[in-house]
Amino acid sequence: MQRRSILRAAGVTAAAIAAPALRAQAWPYGPVRIVVGFPPGGGTDALARVVSVKLTQMWGQQVVVETKAGVAGVLAAEYTATQPSDGSTLLMAHINSHALAPSLQPKLRYDLERDFVPIVLVGVTPNLLIANTSVQAKTVKDIVALCKAQPGKVSFGSAGSGSAQHLALEMFKLRAKVDALHIPYKGSGPLLTDLIGGQIQYSFDTMTAATPHVKNGRVLAIAQTRTKRAKGHPSVPTMQEEGFADFEATTWYGLVGPGKLPSAIAQKINTDVNAVLAMPDVQERLDTYGAEDGGGTAEKFDAFMRTERAKWAKVVKEGGVKGES
Repeated sequence: MQRRSILRAAGVTAAAIAAPALRAQAWPYGPVRIVVGFPPGGGTDALARVVSVKLTQMWGQQVVVETKAGVAGVLAAEYTATQPSDGSTLLMAHINSHALAPSLQPKLRYDLERDFVPIVLVGVTPNLLIANTSVQAKTVKDIVALCKAQPGKVSFGSAGSGSAQHLALEMFKLRAKVDALHIPYKGSGPLLTDLIGGQIQYSFDTMTAATPHVKNGRVLAIAQTRTKRAKGHPSVPTMQEEGFADFEATTWYGLVGPGKLPSAIAQKINTDVNAVLAMPDVQERLDTYGAEDGGGTAEKFDAFMRTERAKWAKVVKEGGVKGES
């Protein structure tokens, strides 16, 4: 009798140990949300939808994109950090929420180390240095000369104070040793309207937002902000080619989960998203957005984010940059 009780207890213990592993293997066991911190139509939303459609097919569970726009992506990050760590809620993390915000917002209500589990980098997109078609300075060299001749008067628009576009401008000012007039907007839409209309002269806007206007000739593409040319703009030189060595000012996107997400679930998502990113039709879509170099391990994504945070913290400090109040 005692032996039977011991065996029964051992069986219960073994089942208890195995249960979490079995549950992780069965994941997802319900709909999954990918939270996006920007309105529909932007790069973050577009990439999240490309991934969500494929994951829905792979997992046999609905993967939906949920918009929680505000504070340049920070609102969505704050929300996701408070959600259950069961894999039902993921965040399409963004340079703003996971690299810039820690330096720009000292009262940030989440801790990147504690509150998020890195899963996979989805894509890195250059910014494009674009101009109104009527400007006389149409090369990086000429823009630098113009800024030196008219300090604080040459206008550059951005999607908001502390945005990726703003920080690209600040990096340019530091590297070129010039001053320029920063004009913040509430997103790329109004920025591009004024650039096309001639109210502002230049912008380091995202490739996703700027490309349609470059293609139809309404704005001029002068340079791109990665050290290699994007497939979608093979004729546009990089800032490095224009004399700014190692000039990297990108917008990037990647999936993260709440801070206690089980490693088995995180690994499954990583494996499946890597498979999605390798699909030819997905690669074609990503190329149109200028999104490259996605995929790889969670460790790779984590190391990338740490490097980005350190780089932009230095720019914020040296440039005296302020975020949205």
